[in-house]
Amino acid sequence: MASSGDVMPKPSRTLSRAEAEMSGSVYEPLKIIDLPRADHENLWDKLDRYYRAVKSTVLSYQSPTTGLFPIKIHSDCHEAKVRDSLYCAASAWALALAYRRIDDDKGRTHELEHCAIKCMRGILYCYMRQADKVEQFKQDPSPSKCLHSVFNVNTGDEICGYNAYGHLQIDAVSLFLLYLVEMISSGLQIIYNTDEVSFIQNLVFCVERAYRVPDFGMWERGSKYNNGSTELHSSSVGLAKAALEAINGFNLFGNQGCSWSVIFVDFDAHNRNRQTLCSLLPRESRSHNTDAALLPCISYPAFAVDDDALFSQTLDKIVRKLKGKYGFKRYLRDGYRTSLEDPKRRYYKPAEIKLFDGIECEFPLFSIFMIIDGVFRGNSEQVKEYQEHLTPLLFQSFEGHAVIPKYYYVPADFIEAEKKNPGSQKRFPSNCGRDGKMFLWGQALYIIAKLLVDGLISPKDIDPVHRYIPPEDQRNVSMRYSNQGPLENDVVVHVALIAESQRLQVFLNTYGIQTQTPQQVEPIQIWPQQELVKAYLHLGINDKLGLSGRPNRPIGCLGTSKIYRILGKTVVCYPIVFDLSDFYMSQDVMLLIDDIKNALQFIKQYWKMHGRPLFLVLIREDNIRGSRFNPVLDMLASFKKGTVGGVKVHVDRLQTLISGAIVEQLDFLRLNENEELPEFKSFEELELPKHSKVKRQSSTPNASELEQQPEINVNEWRHAPTHEILQKLKDCDCLASQAILLGILLKREGPHFLTRDGTVSDHLERIYRRAGSKKLWSVVRYAASLLGKLVDSLAPSITNVLVQGKQVTLGVFGHGEEVISNPLSPGVIKDIIYKKCSSHDEREAVLQQELVIHIGWIISNNPELFSGMLKTRIGWILHAMKHELKIHAGDMPSRDLYQMSPSEVKQLLLDVLQPQQQGRSWLNRRQIDGALNRTPTGFYDRVWQILERTPNGLMVAGKHLPQQPTLSDMTMYEMNFSLLVEDTLQNIVQPEYRQIIVELLMVVSIVLERNPELEFQDKVDLDKLVKQAFTDFHKDRHLMDSTYKQDDVFFYNTPPLGKRGTCSYLTKAVMNELLEGDVKPSTDDPCTVS
Repeated sequence: MASSGDVMPKPSRTLSRAEAEMSGSVYEPLKIIDLPRADHENLWDKLDRYYRAVKSTVLSYQSPTTGLFPIKIHSDCHEAKVRDSLYCAASAWALALAYRRIDDDKGRTHELEHCAIKCMRGILYCYMRQADKVEQFKQDPSPSKCLHSVFNVNTGDEICGYNAYGHLQIDAVSLFLLYLVEMISSGLQIIYNTDEVSFIQNLVFCVERAYRVPDFGMWERGSKYNNGSTELHSSSVGLAKAALEAINGFNLFGNQGCSWSVIFVDFDAHNRNRQTLCSLLPRESRSHNTDAALLPCISYPAFAVDDDALFSQTLDKIVRKLKGKYGFKRYLRDGYRTSLEDPKRRYYKPAEIKLFDGIECEFPLFSIFMIIDGVFRGNSEQVKEYQEHLTPLLFQSFEGHAVIPKYYYVPADFIEAEKKNPGSQKRFPSNCGRDGKMFLWGQALYIIAKLLVDGLISPKDIDPVHRYIPPEDQRNVSMRYSNQGPLENDVVVHVALIAESQRLQVFLNTYGIQTQTPQQVEPIQIWPQQELVKAYLHLGINDKLGLSGRPNRPIGCLGTSKIYRILGKTVVCYPIVFDLSDFYMSQDVMLLIDDIKNALQFIKQYWKMHGRPLFLVLIREDNIRGSRFNPVLDMLASFKKGTVGGVKVHVDRLQTLISGAIVEQLDFLRLNENEELPEFKSFEELELPKHSKVKRQSSTPNASELEQQPEINVNEWRHAPTHEILQKLKDCDCLASQAILLGILLKREGPHFLTRDGTVSDHLERIYRRAGSKKLWSVVRYAASLLGKLVDSLAPSITNVLVQGKQVTLGVFGHGEEVISNPLSPGVIKDIIYKKCSSHDEREAVLQQELVIHIGWIISNNPELFSGMLKTRIGWILHAMKHELKIHAGDMPSRDLYQMSPSEVKQLLLDVLQPQQQGRSWLNRRQIDGALNRTPTGFYDRVWQILERTPNGLMVAGKHLPQQPTLSDMTMYEMNFSLLVEDTLQNIVQPEYRQIIVELLMVVSIVLERNPELEFQDKVDLDKLVKQAFTDFHKDRHLMDSTYKQDDVFFYNTPPLGKRGTCSYLTKAVMNELLEGDVKPSTDDPCTVS
């Protein structure tokens, strides 16, 4: 435990070296931080003092073999952590930058620079020996396939297995990349050859996915409960975002580099990290409401937050909740090195973190971060405040150098008093006294801070790539893309209209729409984004290291808005929305138009580069057939007018637009002359007779509901002999009936069973396409499900929901659901959907995929529509949509959701997500809100307050929410508690009943708030309370109207407030339950006589 090796500080006096060695202590409490010096100290003398301090307190512990730094300085320690070593290297580099101001530095600049280089190359050496892990992690980013974060300080060997230590720390890899760029930008030579360049490129591929990879975070413990589970951490995502911004387009050979030593970053992946960070902050993770680990993320060295308001909100929360007299707590209920922590156990027991409440260790390190932040932002008051805060916490070595304790702890004897009166007890420093340990991360950061405060280096010196840009300079910085975009993003999107054939061009020209064909834009080539992906597969390949290059990931619409130079060719790509997909959603032209508008909106919002984005609109003949023509024509006309969906566009010939665009040189394809390059296929113009006419009416208008109905009953044919089914299939013309018959054969005989028209799967595929052209959406969905179709971008769409701090459940309403809390691969998601849905209604499996795609897009662009919805239950949302159709239909039969086009489904979803309109019945409101799992503001905090007054917990629908260990394990405001409440409500089967339970919990909270003397004596059965409210309601209705027939629908349709509102009956039931128990007297009870 922490107290065993730490002693109280001794009286302040400087010991001689002999006395220090005899006593075992190497430093004393600090009164004067540095040795006495002359009042008019010159620059050389100042730097000499720092040189001696750096040599004594940091560099003397650097390994002579690997260049790494140990985490403890005694001879038995063989562990070196990447993160700590990086900050040590940064301190040597910072002092080297200061020495550059002196003409004759006596070789110190060279020495200090190469101490930093040796450390950086030592980390690179350790990493490159694990190239196989990098390759595995690219394919499967799991905690058991990642780079290690701890190495042997002398050999660089692995020293802890995955079972013994949480190695997955994306922030550490990102920090390495960030400092690598900063140091090379200042003139250091760190990367030597192509093997190292390709390895760094592969590290970038790993870091690009930070937005969807839960890790163990900066403190190596994952979730706050320290139980071995990982979480998505804002600090890791923020460091990744900063590293990607810094290294994109950067030449690792510095000024002496050429095209093949340049690093590439997927612009869209970077942007997803940016979006994820903004949605996570000011939280650190689901279990960490805030965390001091956010300081290096939002401030030096990462400066990852673009939004000043979000920065201030995050910083204020850290200071408000974590700052103490002796520094900052890492996070609330952190047991690290407290006197109550058991050092023999790696993980905590359930509810153990409650023990550490109020006695968390405080770290002076974070006051140093605040000093550095103040210098960067020109906030002298902040610098002064934290210098005064830090000075009394420092100690002094016998050589007179400042020594930073790692943390201050509450000794075991003082814990009870500290818990009773927080902040009342004196804390004692770690690593001080007889054991002579030094905290190198703190020492290194302190040196950087002092150099900045004393003006020996400037913020621009240690931030040569402009991670921090003062607000007044943000418009003047010209970078590849900076972390600070224009203050008002009023981008004009350049648009080129491309027709797939010359006859389509002639046809559109008659309507005043000017287009170009692929042949007319030559020598510029037009590629689908898959071809660009094929080119990028060669980026970072290294056979010696066993690295395969860029994973097969699609290029998003930001990436396709650039121009590419590939093997001497000029290439433009059309966005992914124009890809011909195998999934039926691409056959709905209204959805395509909507996708185009959304893509333009997305580009406008997130384009941060200084050139104009180039958006190719690809028009196919199939787009204008039949009823599709007018909507497409309207969209093309809006392009001509210069505004599409609120986005400014400029339409012109492609050759004209190229001059204002961003050009990306893909020179890595020329690297290996022995390697056989792939053949790239550009978009081919349709070769058709020039004077032939476009057939506009070859597609039918929307099919009637009657056409979508099968002529046969599936139950009558399910057990019919195979030969009869084959005969019926031959005689039947109805596509819906054919699909049903083929579905029976598929399950009975398999996909390769031969029918008159080929195999079952081939026959189904033809029906799928024919039904799509006829817009028989129910048949299309049925056939798509039988064929096991999977929509593109399913996994990223689910990730979009998860990074908003929500969970996703897949499954049919009223049946079993699968909860998704962390990103999954498309294959796993497909298995879940088909397993949960197909046994109930085949069409549900593909309809849920549609919904996931729509929700993923909506939540990224309009997150407010999902406010109050912590769980996105896809099956329940479909139920809400079906109910909405019933409301619209009134007394008439409602539309069948499965027969609606994908664009109509999306619009219906948007209608359902809108806040409930006035004029609806309370029954309908409760049914929709209950199906959406929507809760009022502050709902989960109120459940916490109820639990505090309910020793035996809450019960609903057979699920128990216990008071303990819930209150001990969690805190009121953390996301995990809210998710636990949602899990407790999971078993409720009626949406309207769920909403009544939510109302009941709000009522219970208010009753307890107004009656502090009351608490529940027994387990609170919420179902019993609702039942009592129902009974009282029915009694009153019967007294008022003797003809009244008892029906719970009347209760659901009653307003919550007002005379005889539902809340009055719920309140009565709650009060009766409370008064059945004992009333707890309080000391200030006005009714107490004595």
